[in-house]
Amino acid sequence: MRDIRIEKITLNIGCGTTTPIENAKTVLEKIAMGKVVITKTKRRSTFNVPKSKPIGCKITIRKNRDNFLKRLLTAKENKLNASNFDNTGNLAFGIAEYIDIENMAYEPKIGILGLDVCVTLERPGYRIKRKKNPSKIGKRHVIKKEDAINFIKGKFGVFVEGE
Repeated sequence: MRDIRIEKITLNIGCGTTTPIENAKTVLEKIAMGKVVITKTKRRSTFNVPKSKPIGCKITIRKNRDNFLKRLLTAKENKLNASNFDNTGNLAFGIAEYIDIENMAYEPKIGILGLDVCVTLERPGYRIKRKKNPSKIGKRHVIKKEDAINFIKGKFGVFVEGE
């Protein structure tokens, strides 16, 4: 019951008002080979983007998570900072250019785009958070920052700076 596993990996490209959404959508489809969801603004923000206008796109990976994460970590040269981990055991990092990911070729039509990677970790029993009537997870069962760092180091051989 104490084993940690990857629940999901979410890839996100924020386009704003300058980058074409179709370029970002194409990049995510090539990286993850899945269906991409276009994100829209919820309310008028300080960036003067009107409500319900497309502002980015994202995709969630739930299959072959381990192999996929290894591929993304090689783009970061298997190095992460301790600040990439939050207090509940999740981690997030950015990839500056999609061509850093292995098996990805540069396309002049698209240009250079970066993306954000968010990895959600869980233990067996975390499903009760997603139920219709959710319950709390016990204090000793919650994943801490140190647990997540040790998991990533042990399973993927990543060097974590600033521990």
